[in-house]
Amino acid sequence: MENKSLGSTDFIVIKAIDDGVNVIGLTRGSDTRFHHSEKLDKGEVMIAQFTEHTSAIKIRGNAKIYTPYGEIESEAKK
Repeated sequence: MENKSLGSTDFIVIKAIDDGVNVIGLTRGSDTRFHHSEKLDKGEVMIAQFTEHTSAIKIRGNAKIYTPYGEIESEAKK
């Protein structure tokens, strides 16, 4: 049975605009920690989902992020 309060049906799509975009999953709980990371190259797409273990997703690099709430673009560090 799905627990909608955890956002388990919320997907985001991340599309790398440049090489080297880092996508990092962060854990839930009193101690937030990194639990997974991926590196995307230009044009690669990743579909991510919030789960009972993933409370946040950090994106570093130039990418477009598509969510149920709209679009946003991250920027590469200058």
